[in-house]
Amino acid sequence: MGTDNTIEIKRFKEIRDDHNFTQSEFAALLGIKNSTADIERGRTKLSGKIVAELLSQFEINPLWLFGDSSQKYLAVNNGDVSPKVITLNSSEEENIILVNQKAAAGYPHNVQDVSWYQQLPAFDIPLPEYRNATYRGFQVEGDSMMPNLRPGEWVLGKAVPSIKEVSFSKVYVVVLYDSVLVKKIQKMEDPYKILLVSINEEYPPVQVLVSDIQELWQVNSKLTFSIDATSESGLLRQLQQSMDDLKSEFKSLRQ
Repeated sequence: MGTDNTIEIKRFKEIRDDHNFTQSEFAALLGIKNSTADIERGRTKLSGKIVAELLSQFEINPLWLFGDSSQKYLAVNNGDVSPKVITLNSSEEENIILVNQKAAAGYPHNVQDVSWYQQLPAFDIPLPEYRNATYRGFQVEGDSMMPNLRPGEWVLGKAVPSIKEVSFSKVYVVVLYDSVLVKKIQKMEDPYKILLVSINEEYPPVQVLVSDIQELWQVNSKLTFSIDATSESGLLRQLQQSMDDLKSEFKSLRQ
């Protein structure tokens, strides 16, 4: 008769909980019919095929699974969070894709689909800061990063090639397997996990696995289209100042 107290069953369920999978979702990933309920109740043993799938998909150490090792993963995730797709303009130069709130819902699931990106708008910024690197624009959703970032504003993020290059004082667009978040990042004692932190203190930190991060973009600028001005003349002064700044940028490029 099976028991749900064996260490491999507890750790099997721990893996499922770490990734927030339902029993049916986890079963589908591992090639198990219906659900993982019988395994978690101790009625069905873990087969070699399932152990191999856990190793292949989640880097789970089989020795840890059965209680013979304290090392949960066989290798630290390489931390490759570089862009999965880049796009070029007619001059064969990288341009900046814009991902609005609606597109962001499908972005994690289409992150490697080259044709999907063709529906998104793209543009170029002729300034040196936006050369020799890959940038992407994302529209901010929600108020978790207020007052720094408001709902509907856009952030421009520079691609981060590896999780090892994260600066814990910066803001990032974090592309997970099921969502796109704008957060600050904090390191944890467990090297396989990080903490996503909101600026708005009403939102608690979110703990995620490094292996669940598909892409990472370091936010270095933002675009806003709702300029508050006390008067029409005030708005005109702001626009004139912006034009003067832009002229100065182009003037410095010619020198």
